This record gives sequence, structure tokens and C-alpha cells, in this order.
Amino acid sequence: MASKAVYSHRDPVLKKRDDFEDILEERRNSSDLRYALRCYTPVLYKGVTPCKASMLKSMVLQSDQLHYVIHQVSKETGRANDDVQAEASSILEEMAHCLQLSTIRFFAFMLSKVFKTLFRSICVNEEGIQRLQQAIQEHPVVLLPSHRSYMDFLLMSYILYTYDLTLPVIAAGMDFMGMKFVGEMLRMSGAFFIRRSFGGDKLYWAVFSEYVKTMLKNGFAPVEFFLEGTRSRTSKSLTPKLGLLNIVMDPFLKGEVFDVSLVPVSISYERILEETLYARELLGVPKPKESTSGLFKARKVLSEDYGSIHVYFGQPVSVRSLAQGRVVRSQFNLVPRHIPRRPSEEIQSFVNDSAYRLVRAQEENMVLKPWVLLASLLLQNHHQNQATGQNRGMALDELTAQAVWLRDLSRQYGAFLHWPDHTPPSEVVSSSLSLHHGLVRICEGRVQLAVEQGGQARPAEPHSTVTPEEELLSQAVLILSCASYRNQALHIFLRPALLAAAIHTASSNMKQEVFNSFSFLRNMFSNEFILCPGATVQDFEEACYLLVKTGALQVTQQEILVTEGGHRTLAFLTSMLDPFLQGYQVVCRFLCEETTETLTEKQFIPAARKFIIRHLLAGRLRYTEVLSSDLQKNILAALLRLGAVRKIKGVEQATLRVNKVMVNSLEDTLGGKLPTQKAAVARL
Repeated sequence: MASKAVYSHRDPVLKKRDDFEDILEERRNSSDLRYALRCYTPVLYKGVTPCKASMLKSMVLQSDQLHYVIHQVSKETGRANDDVQAEASSILEEMAHCLQLSTIRFFAFMLSKVFKTLFRSICVNEEGIQRLQQAIQEHPVVLLPSHRSYMDFLLMSYILYTYDLTLPVIAAGMDFMGMKFVGEMLRMSGAFFIRRSFGGDKLYWAVFSEYVKTMLKNGFAPVEFFLEGTRSRTSKSLTPKLGLLNIVMDPFLKGEVFDVSLVPVSISYERILEETLYARELLGVPKPKESTSGLFKARKVLSEDYGSIHVYFGQPVSVRSLAQGRVVRSQFNLVPRHIPRRPSEEIQSFVNDSAYRLVRAQEENMVLKPWVLLASLLLQNHHQNQATGQNRGMALDELTAQAVWLRDLSRQYGAFLHWPDHTPPSEVVSSSLSLHHGLVRICEGRVQLAVEQGGQARPAEPHSTVTPEEELLSQAVLILSCASYRNQALHIFLRPALLAAAIHTASSNMKQEVFNSFSFLRNMFSNEFILCPGATVQDFEEACYLLVKTGALQVTQQEILVTEGGHRTLAFLTSMLDPFLQGYQVVCRFLCEETTETLTEKQFIPAARKFIIRHLLAGRLRYTEVLSSDLQKNILAALLRLGAVRKIKGVEQATLRVNKVMVNSLEDTLGGKLPTQKAAVARL
């Protein structure tokens, strides 16, 4: 890594990002009713006339592709053609949106009231809106927002209405349909409903894909869906789901449209509405069913301050340019277009790589608030204090000094950080702490996480005794809530942190040794974080470059050496990955010690949770966040991918077959035996 010049094209600090404007400012100064009833005349794709929902349905039902599948299903099942046709029609009825401007106007009025109560500002990059306006006129557009809250799709439509842009049609999960009144309101504001899984249902898949493609090819409205498939409960990006992306790329691959524009959108919340709900879900407290009454019970939320939201519309990505040199489209000429076929391996790998690139683009344009840095520092301090058996928190001025150090480091790593530079750092820190008052306590000039109060748990009844396990879980709610903010910064520090951990675990400081260790960790964690397939060398070089640039490492042809001043940075980075490393180790330990031949996939998380709680209460584990079911699911996915665990199909459900020798060796490679701690820490 001799000269800096080699890397300058990849220096993340050189990334140019747009400025924001607050769309709520105007709402605070003028009539909401006038805003909701204003003249709304969006420009459509190539000037097409808007299409009525009923017209769209008949286009889908008359398509060659659907007719072909109906005929096939009829032949395979022996049912009459008309019967299958009627089923297709009722699937479409259940699925289709019926966008009505009157409903949009109602939402525009109501949401203005709600947003002004909840948020200080909703900031949007205007240049991104202009790029989107241009894109909508030229090609079919697909909007791909990040997904951290129920708020996301209402927010997207609200913003597009505000800027006089065509309203999107939005893929929503069936669970919303169960909400009386609200489900229908969402349908009338552009939502179309899809089942969470429809595996082998050929007819359902055909109706669904034809419906999406008809809207897209004709450019009636931008299609919007969440690449991650579901809300992230941890504020980390989730591994992208490929089904819908396959569908929207298909018209281009088959030459039915010249191009498709994919627009990644990054939505960053300063404070997440569902913060405690998510933490409880991750600990196995079931999520409440979507219901209208639940929505009204959530009204107490309206009395809280949720800070600001930043929405960044990224550069439109052309599918045509993504496919150049990657996909030979002539293969699609060999079969009539209306005959559905499984995508080839080449196409699957192209769609997968594109999905990762798009999620990375979402991550890079996420706006980080100062609290994200404070949460990272407070969590690390909490864990260090636990290890020494104290819990005094941090002095406020020390926290401020560390936050300034971390602010500068994260900017050098290319973070899109929203830190008010003209305000003294102590004020920035104080205002962040007061916005997140539920998670921290300030006492005698010292700041600590509010875990001693048992997090957000109910106060104990006079006669009730809170068990150690209940106390542990209520503390875990708070720790996981804080971790969800720290996780927002993970994509910034991830590659340098993997390198720091690799230096820590490698048997020597030889560059090849460190690279091997980095490569192992990166592979192990590729279900946990967004790591683009096949980019190991590139990620390693980027990590070396960033740590050399910030003076933490010296890299020669053969060796990687930590500088005198680099220990602080490396200690921070390894601490950031430690909870994940410990989570993977403890689950490997669980699989080696506790599993039987009959462990099913369904039993895996509850059984692992029980094992982890036992170890936490005994003081053998440092990190409460290893209780997160999201972490456990990702570990299982990684072990299945590596072949250390296999799924054996059963009559009712799959059982897990564990290769204990392999799991044991993975645990050793992750850092040997679990670091045991003094029993004194059993209190947590």
C-alpha cells in the first residue's frame, strides 16, 4: 500500500453530498388545509395519461404471460381454465391498489399535523428530488427506500406529494390488510398488498409479477419497495431480498423497455418511534398484531419529541449501465417473452450484486446524528465498567472530548455526519443526551446508560419479586435500544474494525497472515453486515488505506504495524465488533454443548436464548446484546452457508444437524474460548 495516490479515487471524504431543506418549515407557516387541497399536477413518464386501477387490472388479466400460466396450472391440476382464471382475478383483487387523490389529500392534511407534533424537521435533499423528477420523465422508476420504521412509506408519499411528483405504488405486507379501515386507506393511497411468502404458488407469482411489470413498463407510477424486505429492528441494513428486484429488472433484460432507473433513498431518524418495541421483539416478546386500536393507543407517542428526519434521494442507478458487460441479453430471444423461466445463475448473480450495491448506496447516504457516536462510546464504557465490576459512567467533559475525537475520525472515514459545527461541542452533547433522556442518566456531572433502573421495565409491585432473569431482560431492552443507534454507524467503521480484529487475532503481523484472518472474519460476518460478494481484497485495501491515512497503521510490502498513536483507534474499533464476535462464539458453544439430534429450526432461538441467559447470569459473558434474536438468526444463516450446520427436511419441520467438529473449530478461530469473567460481574 505504498503510495496514497493509488487510493485517492476511493477516499470517502471526497464524496460530494447535497444540501438539505426542511419541508416542515413551510407547513408551520401556512395552512395545512390549503396544502392538502392545492393544485397537484405531477409530470408523468413520457407524458402518459394516468391509468385507472380497473384498467390496470384488466391489462394484467389479459396478458399473454398470465394466460400461459393459467393454462399450465389448469393442465397440471385438472381444473377448468375458467376456474383458474377466476382465482387469478381474486388474487389480483386482494392485491391491487386503488390510488385515489382524495385519500392522498386526507393523508397530506393529517400527516402534516402529526409530523409537526412529532418532529422538529424533515430535511430532504432538493437536488435529489430534481434528479428524480428528471428520471421519472425518461424511464420507468423504482424507488428503494431504507426501512427502519412503519413511518417510511407514508413519509415517502408525503414528500413526493409536497414536491408535486408522481405518487408511487408501494409493495406492502399482507399484515397491514388486517387493520380495519387503515388497510383500505393505505390501499387508496397507493399500497398494493403481497403475501410474505408464496413459495411454490405458480399462479400467485405470475399475477404478482405481471401486475408489477405492467405498472412499470407503462410508466403509470414509480414502483416502490423495500430491498431489505422487512423493517430492520436493529438499525443495521439487512441482507437484500431479490424477488422484487428480479421482477423490476425483467422488462429491461427482455428488451421491453430501454432502461429502468433504480433510486436508492436513505431515511435517517434521529430518534426511532419503535425503539423499545424493537428491543422487546429482539428479546422474544411477541410483536403486537397490526391493529387500528393499536394505532390509536400509540397516541401517547405524540407527546414525545423525536428530533429530526433526513431523507436523501440518491443518484438514480441505470439498470442498463449495471448490466453492461455483465449480462448477455440475447439469451432472452431464444424463448417467447411470455413464457416464464427461472433466472440463470449469471442473472441471479448479477441481480444479487446489484442489490448489494444499492443497499451500500443507501448506507452511504444515511445521515448520522451526534447521538450515534455518543451511544457507541457509552456502550463501550458500560461494558468496560462491567468488566471491572464498577458502573460509574463517564464524566460529561470526558464524554464530550471522546465524542469530538470520534467525530473527527468518522469524518475521515467518510461519514455523512450531521454535527452542528458552529455550536460548542458541550452543547451538542447535552442536547443529544436530553433528546434521548429515556436511555441515559446524568448524575453529578457523570453520564451513564439508565440500566440500573431496569431500563424501561415496569416498576415492581410492592409484593412481587423481580427474578434475576426479568431484571436481565429489562436491562437488555435498554442495551439493545442503545445498540440500535450505535449500529447506524457500523457501515462507517466496519471494514477498519474487521482489520483491527484481524490484527488482534492473527498469529503474526505479516500482511498475508492478517489478510487471511480478515478474510475469515469477513466471510463469517457476511450474513451480519452488508459486505459485497467478491470484494474481500477491495475491502481489505480500503481498511488499510483508512487506518494508514489516520495514522493508526504503517503498512509495508510484507508487514502491518500498529503505530504508537494507533492503539486508541484500534481499541475502539475492536470493541465495536466484540459483541458480535462474542455472540458468534457463544452460539457455537451452545451448538456443541447443548444440541440434540432433534433440535428444530423453530426451537433454535428459544433454546439458544436460554443458554445465553444462563451464561450471562453466571457472569461468563460480557455483552447483554448477544440475546438479540437478529444476531442469532444471522449466526445460524452463516453456519448453514458454511456447511457447519445442515437442515434435514422433516415431516412437519426441518431439524438442524450440527457438525460439532467444524463448529468447534470455527469457535476457536473466532478467538478461542469465551473470555471468562470474575463471578462478581454476575450482577451485570
